[in-house]
Order: sequence, then C-alpha cells, then structure tokens
Amino acid sequence: MRGGVLPPQGRPDSPAGDAGGPLAQARRRRHRIRLAIFLTLLLAGLIFTTVSLVRDVGRAGEHSIALLPFLLLVVALLIALGFEFVNGFHDTANAVATVIYTNSLPPSIAVMWSGLFNFLGVLLSSGAVAFSVVSLLPVELILQVGTSAGFAMVFALLIAAIVWNGATWWLGLPASSSHTLIGSIVGVGIANALMHGRDGTSGVDWSQVTTVGYSLLLSPVIGFGLAAALFVTLKFCVRNPALYASPEPRKPPPWWIRGMLILTCTGVSFAHGSNDGQKGMGLIMLILVGTVPIAYALNHAMPDAQVAQFAASAQTTQRSLAAHPPLSATPDTDVSNATPGVPARDVLTNFIRTERFTPDVVPALSELTGDIGREVAEHGSFARMPATSVANVRNDMYIASETIRLLERQHGVHLQADTVRELQAFRGQLDEATKYIPFWVKVSVAVALGLGTMVGWRRIVVTVGEKIGKKHLTYAQGASAEVVAMLTIGAADMYGLPVSTTHVLSSGVAGTMTINGSGLQWDTIRNLLLAWALTLPAAIVLAGGLYWGFSQLF
Repeated sequence: MRGGVLPPQGRPDSPAGDAGGPLAQARRRRHRIRLAIFLTLLLAGLIFTTVSLVRDVGRAGEHSIALLPFLLLVVALLIALGFEFVNGFHDTANAVATVIYTNSLPPSIAVMWSGLFNFLGVLLSSGAVAFSVVSLLPVELILQVGTSAGFAMVFALLIAAIVWNGATWWLGLPASSSHTLIGSIVGVGIANALMHGRDGTSGVDWSQVTTVGYSLLLSPVIGFGLAAALFVTLKFCVRNPALYASPEPRKPPPWWIRGMLILTCTGVSFAHGSNDGQKGMGLIMLILVGTVPIAYALNHAMPDAQVAQFAASAQTTQRSLAAHPPLSATPDTDVSNATPGVPARDVLTNFIRTERFTPDVVPALSELTGDIGREVAEHGSFARMPATSVANVRNDMYIASETIRLLERQHGVHLQADTVRELQAFRGQLDEATKYIPFWVKVSVAVALGLGTMVGWRRIVVTVGEKIGKKHLTYAQGASAEVVAMLTIGAADMYGLPVSTTHVLSSGVAGTMTINGSGLQWDTIRNLLLAWALTLPAAIVLAGGLYWGFSQLF
C-alpha cells in the first residue's frame, strides 16, 4: 500500500503489530469507544423510531393493526433503513477518502465527523429528491402499496440494491447507490408489466427515468471537467508547493491545507446526506402510507384554515376544467383511445401509465378534482377524515397531481392560460398534502446513514486515494475533487435530482490526475467503468427476479 493512506496496522514489523504494545492497546481502546458510540446511537434510533411510530398511530385512532401487515411493516422499515446503512458505508467513504488519505484527520475521527454531517444533511433536506425517485415506480403499485404486490415491490427493489451495493463494496469498487436504486425500480416496473401481459417497456415512466438518467450520466462528466478546471485554477493562483505535494506517511499537512480538506469533507458529507438520504425516506413513506394510511396518507400537520383553502382551490380548479372547451385533435393527442363511460380514476391512471393523451383526460380530471374538493370540504380537516376515506382520497390526490405534471409536459395539449395557472397552484397544494416527511422518519434515516458511515470505509478509501491515478493524490487534487462534488450534489438536491456521490468524486479525482499529467491506472478505471455499465442491468435483473419471486410468495 503506497503513501500514507492507512497505517500498516497489525503488520508484524510495525509497532502496532505487537498485540501487547501501547499502540495496540490504544487502538483497542479507541475501538471500544467507537463500538459503544455506535451501539448507543443504534439503540437510541430504534427506540425513537418505535415510540414515534406508535404515537402517530395512536393519535390517528388506529390502535391495532393485523399481525401480518404489522410484521410486514416492521420488516420493510428494517430493510429500508438497512439500505441507508449500506449506502452510508458504501458511498460516504468517498467523502472521507481525502481527509484520511492526506492524514488530515485520523480515520476514526473522520468517519464520525462525516457521519455527523450526513445526519444533519438528512435532517435539513427538502424532500424533493425523495418523491422524484418514488414517481419512477409503476402507478398501479404506488396506489396498492399496502397490498401483497406493494410489499413485493418494496422488498424486491431494496434487497436488490443492498445486494449489489454489498457486492461492489466487497470488491472495493465505488459504484453508485443511486444508480443501483434506479435500476431496481426499473426492474420492478418491467417485471410488473410483463406479469400482467403488457410490453415490459410500458411498466416504467421512461421520460422520468430519462431525466434521472441524464443527471446520473452527466454528473461524472461534470465532476471530471470541473475538478480539472478547479485544479488548474489553483495551480495558477496559489503557488505554494506544499499544496501540490503528496502526503507524507503519518504526517498531517500544513494547518491551512488541513482546514481546507476538512471543510470539503464536511460539505460532501452534508450534501450526500441531503441527497442520498432522501431516497430511503421516499420509500419509507410509501411503506407507511400503505400499512397505516390513517396516520400517514395525508399531512395532519396542515392547519384547518389551509385545508379549507385547499378545498376551495379544488372546487375552483374543477369549475375551470369543466368549462374548458373540448380539446381538438393534434399530432400529440390520441383521439382513437377515448373511452367514454370509464371511471375518472381509471382514465387518469391509464394516462399516467401510458402518457397517451385522450380527450376524456381533462373531463376526468375535472370530475376527480371535484370529488377531492367535496370530500375534504365535508370533513374540514385531514385529521378528522374517517379511515374508510383516507386511502382513497390520498390515491385520488396522487393521481390528480401526476396527471397535472404530465399535462404540463404534453406539448400537443394546449390548455387555457388561466386553467394552467390554477392547475399549477392546485398541484402545489396536492403535493403539500401528500408529499411530506415526518420528522421521525428523517431522524431514523439520518441515524442509519450516519452509522453506516462509521463502518466499512476502508476498501473504498484505498481505491479513491491510491488506485485511480498512477501517482499519489495530492492535497490540491483531493480538495478540488471534493469541492466540485459538494457543489454538484448540492445543486442536484435543489432541483430534486438524484446524483451519485461516488461517480462525481471518483471522476473528479480522475480529472485532476489527467490534467496534472499524473496518469491513470487503467485497470482501476476499467473496473469502475465496468461497475458503472453493469450496475443498471444487474439491478434490473435482480429486482425483477426478486419481485416475481416475492409476488409468488405473497
């Protein structure tokens, strides 16, 4: 092992190799302290999650859940949190790679520091990424997430993602958890369509997948180019040779370089928590909505005055849609598939699934919007809505929101300007009522991601620090790659796009190595590209196969 990445602990020819020596004893003490902190946080997180879940269900008036759904809920939550735990030690190793490799922080301090800022990133996240990932799932499974098919979907995509992430971690390959999860979702969608006798391509919202795919594809290119450009800028503006020197074994860098590297590690950790932590949150909300809809299907935190405004907006939107002139046929519309007499929900569900517009979509949306407004106005509060109505109203809201989102993208559908404004405002209120994340869900995901950061970092750190370039990673190269990763992930979070911390940082390191003439280790680059290329098909096959198996089991 080259350079000062990791001290040769445990080697017979090193002081630490003496099991009874003072260094070995100090290392064992640090290990016991880390283990105690880890177990304490784990226990506290489990207790807080359990108490919060029981409290929410009790407040909603649903004091008992049948045994099987309760067991499925517990298992699904554990698997979802397990995904975030694996995500923590798999992806966040990228954030600590430079500070550990450059001896800026001891490994034990670095991973706990990174875990803390992953925790804060999750807590302060917006939630936009969470629901952009959820919207990739087949609409019929989202509407039936509390059924056996819904649980089969959740189990399949999460277990597939955990298995692939675990395999690439074991091989020391910085593969992308985001890439893996998207592939798992696509696999479930394809399998679900094939199992229902449809073309496999009809089970996935390909336009949404394309949007996410572009962000995953372009983020490494952006990381490579911007990190190289920043490194060149540093070399031109900062002439201090210490910044461009390789780390010396066991010797910390100058204080100002050390501070810069710790700052970038902090930023990447926070951005990673804010972006990647949301993926688990969205899936956990699906699980909760499906199993205890009375407590989680609608946002009980919305005050009654805002709920009344929501009902009024629904009625205004309904009248505008009802008065809208019939849409004439255009090249982008499909008048041949108009289905008079079909229930409004079925018309809109088919539109969401196929994205083929028919003239009965607008009347159906008008009818569904009116039903939503009347139901909400009748009770005046989401909290007072009876259990028999909550799940149906929530599904109607989801269908209406997705329909409006797709209408905004249909170039051949020309709605009146006033109607468009009312639809956009109403969609915002729909999303506020359904796309929310309770604080305890953020805390549980934050704990899982933070704890994952504290273990398993070594393999990925070695790859990032030593195996991408032919020469040692310098301080300036590490800082350039991490600054770009921090800014790229932060920007993606603002726009609700899932990106890969792994891809951005690894490509950033490769960019600085290339521009500096350090050369690349093509065996490693080939393996990284192979992992990138195989992740999507592997996750699709794994998740699709698991979904079929779980569907037979349930």
